[in-house]
Amino acid sequence: MKSKWKTLSIATVLAVVVTFGASIAEAAGVLTIGRREDSTTFDPIKSAQNVDNWVFSNVFDVLIRVDKTGTKLEPGLAESWTVSDDGLTYTFKIRDAKFSDGSPITAGDAVFSLLRIRDNEGSLWSDSYKIVDTAEAADNRTLVVKLKTPSAPFLSTLALPNVSVLSKKGLEEAGEEAFAEKPIASSGAFTVKEWRRGDRVILEKNPNFWQADRVKLDGVEWISVPDDNTRMLNVEAGELDTAIFVPFSRVEELKKNPNLEVHIDTSTREDHLLINHEHGALAKKEVRQALDMAIDKKAIVDTVTFGLGEVANSYIPKGSLYHYDANHQYPYDPEKAKAMLADAGASDLSLNYIVNTGNEVDEQIAVLLQQQLQKAGVTVNLQKVDPSQSWDMLVAGDYDISVMYWTNDILDADQKTTFVLGHDTNLNYMTRYKNDKVKDQVAEARLELDPVKREAMYVDIQKMAKDDVHWIDLYYSPYINVSRKNIENFDQNPLGRFFLENTVKN
Repeated sequence: MKSKWKTLSIATVLAVVVTFGASIAEAAGVLTIGRREDSTTFDPIKSAQNVDNWVFSNVFDVLIRVDKTGTKLEPGLAESWTVSDDGLTYTFKIRDAKFSDGSPITAGDAVFSLLRIRDNEGSLWSDSYKIVDTAEAADNRTLVVKLKTPSAPFLSTLALPNVSVLSKKGLEEAGEEAFAEKPIASSGAFTVKEWRRGDRVILEKNPNFWQADRVKLDGVEWISVPDDNTRMLNVEAGELDTAIFVPFSRVEELKKNPNLEVHIDTSTREDHLLINHEHGALAKKEVRQALDMAIDKKAIVDTVTFGLGEVANSYIPKGSLYHYDANHQYPYDPEKAKAMLADAGASDLSLNYIVNTGNEVDEQIAVLLQQQLQKAGVTVNLQKVDPSQSWDMLVAGDYDISVMYWTNDILDADQKTTFVLGHDTNLNYMTRYKNDKVKDQVAEARLELDPVKREAMYVDIQKMAKDDVHWIDLYYSPYINVSRKNIENFDQNPLGRFFLENTVKN
């Protein structure tokens, strides 16, 4: 599911950034962005990580986009579309556009990309596209998609970066493995010039992009700097133009720097504690409920987010479609949690907790959770690993608990709901959670066209997920990034997309 490689040590990566960062940051027209993790693949169907999706949005284009406000759909490579009266047939007019190699983007490429995400064995998103019955090119610029049944979220799912339009010829000639390393034809604003594993992704402007005239940057470099403190120091020193994932603890300090601008953008981010339901006592709902009750989320928000976060009560983030604000929250009660564990035969529970090294917030939460769970008699063993390794460990099930985060990629609630509650392919976001009633309702909600009835179904789903403790909701928070003052228009929409087509480096 995730490309595997020999990773550089953090010290090596930091040395590279410090040594070469200054000269790169000064390059005219090339924007440098510091981030924690390196990319994992350039094959969109084989990743579900923001570290990849946010770059995919720079390199590939989709049929339908989400606008900058993160609230409505707008044309992408499909300049227009119509839907049949029965809601089963969608006809898209493909705009006159080219891939970066100069070849035309055709309806055939859109067919190839849509069926590939549905049918490819390596696709992490297949469940979301099984609603598609057929996809055909009526001609080079007309895509006709027929669904098995009407689907409320279908148009929204076409804005997912993972269903970007790829070059059929380019991928088939290169082969999947080579394309995943360096796509030879891109449909987005930038092309992949080079990917230095463990270090950086180097992009350059795509002169054949259909909106190339609005792209002001000559290129973009996504540079991996795993340590939060080092990443912030690099921006302050001018060795990076921008950096994402600003630690909560650094916000006020960075705001005082006249050379920097801190961006606090509305997000769909939720941080949560993943639980491996296949590991021993964690398979018992009562044990998971006890763990939820043993965690003081308000203390985490106050201590770790400096008040910038808000206690989460549902996997659907606040402000998003169908969020249930009155969803149940387990009260903080470590003594009751301890009694519940004893009743469930888990009074001596010991858990292996995967923690991303260099992630200041993750490390702070880990210490807090270790202390809080100890009050309920739970022993938590912290296993710090490089961020490039943690994803593989979650996929393999080599963990008991681990804090992760999610941001929505589409407007509709179906994407996250399917991926974390009703999805076989990815083991429900690696939790191994199983509830057939929930899974069935997730599928039914996708087909319900009445918005009132559909909302009621999502309320029920949120209630059932909370009762099962599929994971433990921790907090919602904004995106927090920082840029040098000479950088304009560096921001994200609530779904996390960076509109680097608009970014200017003065």
